[in-house]
Amino acid sequence: MRVKDVKKVVLAYSGGLDTSVILKWLQTTYRCEVVTFTADLGQGEELGPAREKARLLGIREENIFVDDLREEFVRDFVFPMFRANALYEGFYLLGTSIARPLIAKRQIEIAERTGADAVAHGATGKGNDQVRFELSYYALKPDVKVIAPWREWDLTSRTRLLEFAEAHQIPIAKDKRGEAPFSVDANLLHSSSEGKILEDPWVEPDEIVWQRTVRPEDAPDRPEEITVEFERGDPVAVNGERLSPAALLAKLNELGRRNGIGRLDLVENRFVGMKSRGCYETPGGTILHVAHRAIESITLDREAAHLKDSLMPKYAELVYYGFWFSPERRMLQALVDESQRSVSGEVRLKLYKGNVIVTGRRSPNSLYSMKHVTFEEDQGAYDQADAQGFIRLNALRLRLAAMAGRKGGAL
Repeated sequence: MRVKDVKKVVLAYSGGLDTSVILKWLQTTYRCEVVTFTADLGQGEELGPAREKARLLGIREENIFVDDLREEFVRDFVFPMFRANALYEGFYLLGTSIARPLIAKRQIEIAERTGADAVAHGATGKGNDQVRFELSYYALKPDVKVIAPWREWDLTSRTRLLEFAEAHQIPIAKDKRGEAPFSVDANLLHSSSEGKILEDPWVEPDEIVWQRTVRPEDAPDRPEEITVEFERGDPVAVNGERLSPAALLAKLNELGRRNGIGRLDLVENRFVGMKSRGCYETPGGTILHVAHRAIESITLDREAAHLKDSLMPKYAELVYYGFWFSPERRMLQALVDESQRSVSGEVRLKLYKGNVIVTGRRSPNSLYSMKHVTFEEDQGAYDQADAQGFIRLNALRLRLAAMAGRKGGAL
């Protein structure tokens, strides 16, 4: 991209060292007008300083956007994903992955509103986030120009970043001058820690890594019992109190935090090809995942549930890779949402030292029939003799193969 081609750019801006350097670099390299966008996704940080720092770096007030997106994040991104029970590689609840399409969506909306012709992000060239941001940008605005400074500039070390910041009078917090022990990303769903002291997958994470949960060993010695109520696959109440999506997730986060729930130390496969080690904390999401599967267990038809489970890895992969706005994710979402029409009811759980234990579930749409399943007299609800023909028909192909000499499943 030629420098002169860019007139105005919307930057995903946190106010930290990296994005502040990027802001000034855009001004000096592209000589373009910069619009800053800071998203409140429930990361737990004060966002006022980001506004002030943008002003200090010469951004006009009308070009500074600080938006509270917590409700939209949970309602339109987290909850739809949780309806699918999405787990990447069997464990990861996709806390970072699901935030990127919303940030990108809002950047494009701001670009349209301000007449910007470009967008920029602070993701590095080694990670997944560059892919997630840029696939979303192009899906929503195919002609947008994308600037990825980490793939363009020569500021390839922390020392050079600090030198650039000092040369351009960018304020640097004292705690930012030393090398950070690991990188952290956070939102209302989770926190993620990667890099530096966490790069050796054999070394146990230091306790300083875990910021959202108490150690399971230090959690209360008595289990805490809670209930979660669902309507059409989405949680709507905790302990009988109806809450907005963001407030409900925050409530579950607090319950999970004090009971040591939601820690995950994972080596995963990045989309760009390398393996990486991440330490994730998803206290409320872990509770929600277990509760949702519990209410589905009595409301979903067997074949519908099995089909949904068979598609879940693909859904999770699409979210992880950055294809939230792809037609295939929308198609899968339509199937998932259709499956949730009867997924309403209440789940009771015990939270105990890192564990989420289901102790009860009930629903007005329950498919569980005590009359059919009982070990006592079923009064003719189920004729056990029917099972004989069922078994013989299912065994027919096995018997024919055995007669042909292919015993025990041999091909």
